Amino acid sequence: MKYGYSPYVPVAKRRKNTLQIMNKLRKKGVNIQPVEIEGRKITKTFWGNAWCQHIESFSDYGNRLPRGRTYVRNGSVCHLSIEEGVIEAIVSGSEIYKVNGTIKPLAQKKWKMIKTACIGHIGSMLELLQGKFSDNIMAKVTDPKSGLFPQVKEIEVSCNCPDWAGMCKHIAAVLYGIGARLDMSPELLFKLRSIDHSTLISAEFSPSSSNNRGRKLKGSISDVFGIELDTDEKVPSPVKKVLTKKSSKNTVANLKGHEELPTFTVAAVKRLRKKLQMNKSQFAALLNTSGASVSRWETGKGKLALRDTSRRALLVAQQVTADEAWEKITAS
Repeated sequence: MKYGYSPYVPVAKRRKNTLQIMNKLRKKGVNIQPVEIEGRKITKTFWGNAWCQHIESFSDYGNRLPRGRTYVRNGSVCHLSIEEGVIEAIVSGSEIYKVNGTIKPLAQKKWKMIKTACIGHIGSMLELLQGKFSDNIMAKVTDPKSGLFPQVKEIEVSCNCPDWAGMCKHIAAVLYGIGARLDMSPELLFKLRSIDHSTLISAEFSPSSSNNRGRKLKGSISDVFGIELDTDEKVPSPVKKVLTKKSSKNTVANLKGHEELPTFTVAAVKRLRKKLQMNKSQFAALLNTSGASVSRWETGKGKLALRDTSRRALLVAQQVTADEAWEKITAS
């Protein structure tokens, strides 16, 4: 090691080491939540874009953010947990580094001003989470100084890497990872700032307002917003035959004798992947398919028209625990 930095480690070896470490943490009961980026764009929604634009507005962070973008795009943020005012992350570099941070609660004075401005302008949770409101309200909630996003002095993040800079590339990657996480779960921004987002929503639009009479949401919230909501829906259960734990570890070929195979929905596939604590590429490896196929399944709607081989693979995946699934892909 020279000048306090670790020697270069090839990407393939780094990923293998990371996978082994994450697998050990899972066995200890840690809920590993990797940040997954598809394509070049880190964020695609209103809240995710607004977060990243806000972070990029800090001159203090300017010279370190580009490396952070590269790190988050290539999957180096292998775990990111966001709780009330607290960030915990694991980033894969030449070694595995831990990033910990706190974000101060939104000042009550700011929060009161934002709530006052939003009265009567946000009629549903869906509108809030989609960021579908007037330019005036949008400007207020994203204002660099008086909006929802934290200032530099309100963010305290540390990394145990040897980089002496206050903003290392691992921290930068985590900050971008938060933006990506807001794409899927915008409510996490309010959780980070320790505020209740439901108070921004009007109980009902005014009955006298002709513009809002009879407004109905077509389709389910999951379909319109493009996210999976917590419901009582179960992953389709196997039919005709119940697999034992021993048979669940066998290959997909062992299921060819099934007379019937269950139909899987988009929500069921997402829920199964989440249960196994895998990103799309890892889930694809388990199913012996491509990451593109998994992405295509999860961007569809309702029931999926899958080949029998894919349905059998999903049926096998239903029967294993997260630990068993990870053992299978790490052994291959």
